[in-house]
Amino acid sequence: MENTSGSKNKFLLLALVAVLLVGVLNFAGSQMGQWWQSFKDSLIEVQTQPVTQQKVISEESAVIDVVEKASPAVVSITAQQVVFSPLTGPTMEDNSIGTGFIVEAGGLVLTNKHVVSATNARYHVILKDGTDCEVQEIHRDPFVDLAILKINASGLPTVTLGDSSALKVGQTAVAIGNALGKFSNTVTVGVISGIGRGITASSGLGQSEVLDDVIQTDAALNPGNSGGPLLNLSGEVIGINVATTSGAENIGFSIPINAVKTVLADFKVKGKIVRPFLGVEYVIVTEDISVLRKLPQGAFIQRVVDGTPAAEAGLKAGDIITKIDGQDINEKNTLAAVIRRHQMGDKLKLTIDRNDKQLELTATLGEAPSS
Repeated sequence: MENTSGSKNKFLLLALVAVLLVGVLNFAGSQMGQWWQSFKDSLIEVQTQPVTQQKVISEESAVIDVVEKASPAVVSITAQQVVFSPLTGPTMEDNSIGTGFIVEAGGLVLTNKHVVSATNARYHVILKDGTDCEVQEIHRDPFVDLAILKINASGLPTVTLGDSSALKVGQTAVAIGNALGKFSNTVTVGVISGIGRGITASSGLGQSEVLDDVIQTDAALNPGNSGGPLLNLSGEVIGINVATTSGAENIGFSIPINAVKTVLADFKVKGKIVRPFLGVEYVIVTEDISVLRKLPQGAFIQRVVDGTPAAEAGLKAGDIITKIDGQDINEKNTLAAVIRRHQMGDKLKLTIDRNDKQLELTATLGEAPSS
């Protein structure tokens, strides 16, 4: 009986030890699990913070790289004009009025046409290092707000021209310019807000021009930025800034660089800006105006210049060009945009509305007069 009782006691003792051991193991496992989860959370936190910081640093570095790459080729443009005052008489006045950028080491600079619009002024290009170069030649584009300047220099830093047809809304854009005509090489950063816009752009200095197919950006542009480069994060020029639009905040516009490349290539060969030319002044009959005035959509001809391809084709003031080569003319496909896609000597089939009658005319594009 004693042996049986002793065996039972030993069994009960072993069972109790087993139960205690299981409890200890369970508790230890629970604590280990909590510790392991806490360790993993700490590890994730430690890993995440440098990754986030690295992303910010990478974005900053990209913009810094763009500025360091492009800014040596960004210039300020000044004008000297004789100003008459009743008190002092005629005096020479210097004004810093815009921005440009160097596209050829031998001294070719791109800017806006409206920056160098005064024909009685003497213009100077101020390099980033302060070197003052008088402008020797000015070539103004009759179609786009573009001017090509020639200065006597060599070995200048240049920018790289990108591809504006590859732009995506939302991608980063960097603008460099002579903000307010005082702060040279000012850098602002934003995104591409829209593509293919049509606007009446203002330089902020009292000048404006109707432009179509331009890039919209929220990178801050101010008076004096006109003519400066809009760049992608590869440091390539994707547009020429034309500053702000009237009455707007955080909305700037740039001429797509692809609209300039062909002009620049022709200039390098021919020494002048060559553009196809029809010879009319017109306004677009929009969809709203069409409904309101019961007119067909198209280009309403306000004036036909004597001796031009338009006059030779038989166009008259009051005509509405509704189609060219079968393509509708409207807000999205303007007459100027169609002509820019052609070359001198191209024949255009014009569909005309004249006093509610449809006519077909043929015009052969000529060369736009230089300005």
